[in-house]
Amino acid sequence: MLELRRTGQAIRLAIVASLAMGCVISPSAQISPGPLSRAHQSLSGATNCTTCHRLGGGEATFKCLDCHNEIATRIAAHKGLHSQYHINPGSSQDCARCHSEHNGEDFPLIKWDPRNFDHKQTGYVLEGKHAALACNRCHTPDKVSAAERTSIKVRDLNRTFLGVSQACVTCHQDEHKGRLGATCLQCHNFENWKVVSVGQFDHSKTRYPLTGLHAQVACQKCHTPGPDNKPRYTGIPFAQCADCHNDPHRGSFVQSCQSCHNTSGWKKISVEAVNQRFDHSKTKFPLLGKHLAVDCLQCHASGDFKKPLAFQKCMDCHKPDPHGGQFTKRPEGGECASCHTLDGWKPSKFTVKDHASTAYPLQGRHSKLECAQCHIPKGKDTLFKVKFQRCTDCHSDQHAGQFAGSPYLNACDRCHNLEGYKPSTFTLTQHKATRFQLTNGHIAVPCGDCHKESAEFKPKPAVIYHWSNLNCTSCHTDPHKGQFKDRMLQLRADGKAAGCEACHSTKSWKELSGFDHSQTSFPLVGTHRATACIDCHKPPNLETKLMNVDFKAAPTKCEDCHEDVHGRQFAKGQVTPCANCHNSAKWKPSLFDHDKATAFPLQGVHRNVKCEACHKNIRSVDSKPVLFYKPTPKECSACHGPSVPNAQSPK
Repeated sequence: MLELRRTGQAIRLAIVASLAMGCVISPSAQISPGPLSRAHQSLSGATNCTTCHRLGGGEATFKCLDCHNEIATRIAAHKGLHSQYHINPGSSQDCARCHSEHNGEDFPLIKWDPRNFDHKQTGYVLEGKHAALACNRCHTPDKVSAAERTSIKVRDLNRTFLGVSQACVTCHQDEHKGRLGATCLQCHNFENWKVVSVGQFDHSKTRYPLTGLHAQVACQKCHTPGPDNKPRYTGIPFAQCADCHNDPHRGSFVQSCQSCHNTSGWKKISVEAVNQRFDHSKTKFPLLGKHLAVDCLQCHASGDFKKPLAFQKCMDCHKPDPHGGQFTKRPEGGECASCHTLDGWKPSKFTVKDHASTAYPLQGRHSKLECAQCHIPKGKDTLFKVKFQRCTDCHSDQHAGQFAGSPYLNACDRCHNLEGYKPSTFTLTQHKATRFQLTNGHIAVPCGDCHKESAEFKPKPAVIYHWSNLNCTSCHTDPHKGQFKDRMLQLRADGKAAGCEACHSTKSWKELSGFDHSQTSFPLVGTHRATACIDCHKPPNLETKLMNVDFKAAPTKCEDCHEDVHGRQFAKGQVTPCANCHNSAKWKPSLFDHDKATAFPLQGVHRNVKCEACHKNIRSVDSKPVLFYKPTPKECSACHGPSVPNAQSPK
């Protein structure tokens, strides 16, 4: 709220939502919700309501920005503090969120703490020395521009934070009097005014661009004090080098300094400039390729151009031999020109075709290698005659010694070839010769699914190919968490533990031909044989797979799985023993013996009567309809009616 407080005219009115229908209310009601603040005292009275409010609409509608148009202008221009609050341009509805009116004459419309104010919200971040300045060091009437004064309503400019330009010259005197432009930051920073950063000022836009070592020269070395004892930035001679530099040759050369030198360094002579004045091609040694850029003094030591030089062989100049005599036995005696050209030491013109004449022709992927991958660059110690009898002479053992022993002896070519490290040439046929033959589903498994990196190898992980234990659990996690440990420890015909194959096979994980449920405490008979495993072995947490099932916790009693469809009519001790009337073969017909288990033996024609002909009584148990068997009437008339002759109940 920093900007509004200093304007001297705080927001004229921000009526709370309770004044939703404007000022036009019944004479018997209170006209105003409370007295105005001191800043808005001139607007007191019922006749002034519409100065700050729009009537109608069903809710309070404000006109703050109609008066505070200096704030409205900044919001519309997305400038200043209030633009950070996402206020809709032209709308005053959000003003009341911070500036509440009708709270009394002494109520402060603006509350803020200058010590905790984030100046970045105004659009101007206080950096460096600016961060420690008091507000009134910058926000003073004399720093408010004339153009801004007309838009600021408050008369006392000591009470506003508006109108201060962000230009440096607003607060700081331009010591250069406009000669270097108005942007001080091109040379100075916020930390220290006297520390001038040359890199910030673009000298290339002046009449004298700084090149070479000139770019590193301190400003004051050239911009020396003038008659006013202040640094000069104009009127400095620069047409000739001698304007700043003394002639070290004392007039020996009539040519200008630029004829031989440039700004990159006094001691570095411009070979190009010399070549323009001296045609070296007319000598016995024309300068070609890289020789054109060689400094004269590198060959003509001490500047003695009359001394004869040997140049018939490269080694006359290029010595000692950078290869340490590794090529002296070659037919040309190790002459540099057999592998290099005047266009550059690198790349060598020794090609793959030339390499075929050596003891190690480059084939396959080797032909695409960079020389430096085998001939490790070590300057004069670089070796070009390297070992190559074994792959491991160049290639590190990626298998952490797993194939170092017999019969492999780290012979990489038994599984790989020169066309590429991957894919391996190790086939399924070769895998049959290992301790783990691939059968059924294992044949289709990608190598990487079993042979994965293992942290057991040091110093870095490597892919594991040899296991001391080849049980299923070497690759497969036991999803049953040891429930079938005893079965898995049983020995097969070959004397090895059965493992997962006690129940499963490599053909398919879901193929359970090895598991015989009849050997458990609950043999599957009758319709139970067609029941899906998951119907009895329930997974936890509503899962749909058997991965986390406790198989030994499966129920063994009918009533543990099957719902009591009889509504506890036949319960004994809260449990209905299904096996008294049914068996595993099928649910119907029931095994119930009506003659022995009831007080109504079925005799005569009653033996052929269907159950539902007598048992029709339907009741609701736990909101479910249940056929009730007892009580069932025993009297003849209950079924046959009162007109049946000689109707007697059986004894």
